[in-house]
Amino acid sequence: MRTTLSFVGAPELILQKAVDLGIARSKTEALRMGIFALNKEYSIVKDLEAELVARKIERQENEMLSKKKRYLTEDEALSKYR
Repeated sequence: MRTTLSFVGAPELILQKAVDLGIARSKTEALRMGIFALNKEYSIVKDLEAELVARKIERQENEMLSKKKRYLTEDEALSKYR
């Protein structure tokens, strides 16, 4: 996801200070750190890895359905290695 943000006042000052103090390499990196801190504080996504895996599987299944593809059987997948 690509998003353009513009900050003024306190948020801009905090982002710049995070960069100046070497906490983050850039304002973008400081925002990423803030997002992860937000999740850690409020447990927005309980099991991040499981959620990411589930989303990827769902995307792949939707892509397969739209292209009318199917999963390979074990024999089909291994046939070129035999």
